[in-house]
Amino acid sequence: MRTRANKTHSSPKKAMGSFRIIGGEWRSRRLSFPGIESLRPTTDRVKETVFNWLSGEIEGAKVLDLFAGSGSLGLEALSRGAASLTLIERDRLAAQAIRDNLSLLKCQAEVIQSDAIAWLKQSITERTRSPYSLIFLDPPFRQGLLDSCLELLENSAILESNTLVYLELEQERRDLLIPSGWQLLKEKSAGQVSYRLYKT
Repeated sequence: MRTRANKTHSSPKKAMGSFRIIGGEWRSRRLSFPGIESLRPTTDRVKETVFNWLSGEIEGAKVLDLFAGSGSLGLEALSRGAASLTLIERDRLAAQAIRDNLSLLKCQAEVIQSDAIAWLKQSITERTRSPYSLIFLDPPFRQGLLDSCLELLENSAILESNTLVYLELEQERRDLLIPSGWQLLKEKSAGQVSYRLYKT
């Protein structure tokens, strides 16, 4: 007789990930997100560089985080004084984790569970959105999503004349078509990631 035959085993929980807010009101606060394979929060090193680039531009900004994932970039912007934040995230668990983190921080932001490209098309077609002053574009790599976003944004009313657009992409990419008139302000690489800041 096997003594363990009737022992019940709980299903293993998915590993949780975490990220740290590195500046502003919630500096050093660590927040969690679900262990989803496609989620890869921007590293602290890259994030620190990016927000140094954005110093002086965050206070009062209207921010769109189009592939929110963990919400790391958008929440960092809120911590540093952004006036409003809209986060678009397709995955249900990831979107709920962002809402939970907002609740923990006792702050408000608009979290929309939607495919980013579909949401962007609808917002542009229906003109349901006023312009954003800062947009984060950090889509999953190697799926052509960044190309689709840039094409849609090129003549979009979502952009102001001086909207700042942050991009993360594969370092090996050499064929990304940037809309004419966009000015490259900053560019850097870390590991396999290239990251850039443009002004429209």
